[in-house]
Amino acid sequence: MLNLSNISQQFGDKILYEDINVQINRGEHVGIIGRNGAGKSTLIKIITGELLPDNGKVTFPKKLKMGYLDQYVNVDESQTIYEFLQTAFAADFEKEAKIAELYQQYAEVMEDNLLIRAGELQNQLDQGEFYQMDTLILDLADGLGITILGMETPLRDLSGGQRSKLILAKMLLEKPDLLILDEPTNHLDAEHIQWLVQFLQDFSGTYLVVSHDRIFLNEITTHILDIEFGKLTKYTGNLNKALKLKELQNESYMKQYEAQKEHIKKTEEYIRKYKAGSRSTMAKSREKQLAKVERLTPPSDAPKPNLQFPFAPLVTTLALETDQLVIGYERSLLPEINLTIRYGEKIAIRGFNGIGKSTLIKTLLKEIPAISGEFHFPQHTAINYFEQDLAWEYPLQTALQYLGDLYPKASIKDLRRQLSRAGLPNQLAQEELRLLSGGEQTKVKLAEMTMKKSNFLILDEPTNHIDQDTKDNLQETLQNFAGTVLVVSHEAEFYEIFVDRVVDLTD
Repeated sequence: MLNLSNISQQFGDKILYEDINVQINRGEHVGIIGRNGAGKSTLIKIITGELLPDNGKVTFPKKLKMGYLDQYVNVDESQTIYEFLQTAFAADFEKEAKIAELYQQYAEVMEDNLLIRAGELQNQLDQGEFYQMDTLILDLADGLGITILGMETPLRDLSGGQRSKLILAKMLLEKPDLLILDEPTNHLDAEHIQWLVQFLQDFSGTYLVVSHDRIFLNEITTHILDIEFGKLTKYTGNLNKALKLKELQNESYMKQYEAQKEHIKKTEEYIRKYKAGSRSTMAKSREKQLAKVERLTPPSDAPKPNLQFPFAPLVTTLALETDQLVIGYERSLLPEINLTIRYGEKIAIRGFNGIGKSTLIKTLLKEIPAISGEFHFPQHTAINYFEQDLAWEYPLQTALQYLGDLYPKASIKDLRRQLSRAGLPNQLAQEELRLLSGGEQTKVKLAEMTMKKSNFLILDEPTNHIDQDTKDNLQETLQNFAGTVLVVSHEAEFYEIFVDRVVDLTD
C-alpha cells in the first residue's frame, strides 16, 4: 500500500531522517511514535505529498484512494453539518446526475447504448452505500458526538475542535483504501474515543495513526513505526509489544555502543603510543582500520523534562465558588453551575466535546462574560493558565524571543534553563515558533508557566501533543503542586493519579 525508499529530510542543522526505508502492507494498522520533534508529522506530510523529501521517493499502488485528516482543510462555511457530511458521497451524487442526463439524452436520440450506460451506473449505486447514506451519516454523527451540535448548524458556527471532528467524520464516511490520522483523539472525549477505537478495529483497510494517547494506540494497532536517532524501525504487534521489543533492542544497542566506544578508545591510545616508534607500521594499519569503522550513533542527549511551577502561598479555605453561574455565548450551554473547590484540591473536568469545558474556563478567567450568576476567587489568587490552542501572535519569533518579551527582566541564561527544563534544548529554543512541532510548541507554553508564581493552575487539554516523557513529568509536577489544580483532559490515564475528584459536566 505504501513504500518509502531511502527517504532523507533535514531542516537547517537538524537531521530528521537519513535513508529510511519502510513498506506498509494492505490491511496493516500502523501507529507512528517518537519524541516531540522526531519528525512524525513531517513524515505524514511527505507521505501525503504536502512536503517533498530532500532525497528518496514515496510510491503507492495506482488509483489508491487516500484519506488524510487535515483540520486546516478549506470548507464552505455556509454549508450545514449534514450537507458537509453528504459531500463524502460526491462521486455517487455525480453518478445519479449522470443517470438523469443519460435518460434525457435517450428521450431525444433513442440510442440503446445510453440506456445500457445508465443501467451500469444504476447498478453501481444499488451495490454501493448511496441509498443507506442517511443512516450511515446519522450513525457516525452519533458515534462521534456530532448530532448534539445540530445537523442543520452551519459550519461557520463551529469551533476549531468541532470542525476537526466533522472532517474526521467525513473522511471515515469516504472509506479510503489508506487512512492517515494525525492526533485524531485531540478533540474527542472518552466515550467518542472508544467509538473511534471500535471503528478502527473493524476497519478493513490500511491506516497510519500518529498519537500520543498510549491506551488508544495500543488498542488499534497491529504494527508500530518508531522514529528515533534519524532511523525508522517497524515492529510487529501493538504498542505494548513494540515497546518491549524496543527495550530489548535498546539494551543490546547500548552494549554494542559501549563496547565499540571502549574499542575505539583503546585503539586510539595504541595509535598515539606507537605511531612514531618501532610499531609504527602496525599503528598505521590500525588507524586505517579505525577510519573504516561505521560508528554507532550515541544515545539521545535530548534534555529530560523537569517542570516546576513556582508556588505563591495563600491563606484561605476555599479556592473557588460559583453561584448559579450560567455560561455560554448567545445562549446558555449548561444549567446553572454551583461549584465549590477547596484550596489545594485537584480537580478534573470532563464531558463530551462541545459541552462547555473550555467555555467554563474562559468565563472563570473573564475572557468571556457570564450570561448570569457569579463566581468568586479569594483575594491574592494567582492563576497560571495553559490554553490548548497553539496560536501565536508573532509566529516568526523564536521560543527564546517569545519568553523574553513576556519576561524582559529575566536573563537569557534563565530563559534557556526554563526551556531546557520543559524539554527544549538550546538549538530548538532558537527556532521560529512556526517551525516547531505541536509537541515542541506545547513545551514553550509549559516553559512559560514555569516563569510565573501561582497558587491556582488551570490547564485545558495540556497533553494533546506532548510525548510520554513530558506527560509523565507534568503528571508528577501537578501531583506535587501545593496549590489548587483544575485540569480539563480527555485522558483519564493522565489525571486519575493526582486528582481528588472528577466533575463531569455531562451529569
